[in-house]
Amino acid sequence: MKTTVTVFEQYQFTPGQKIRIEKSKRAGDWEVIDVTDRKVTLKCPVSGKEFTWDAFCYHVTDEECEWPQK
Repeated sequence: MKTTVTVFEQYQFTPGQKIRIEKSKRAGDWEVIDVTDRKVTLKCPVSGKEFTWDAFCYHVTDEECEWPQK
């Protein structure tokens, strides 16, 4: 019997990529600084602060929009 399954894949970031995270404790605009197999380093374009986290994002959509948001 077939059933509907929602499938998620970890997103493969690219250094220099500008991203927006929504509905998360890491919500906001970020620039991807570095990527390894397990970690991603993001930089806030407003404060300039950098954070390295375990890979955590999943791709939802691509949009043409203002970045960073004010």
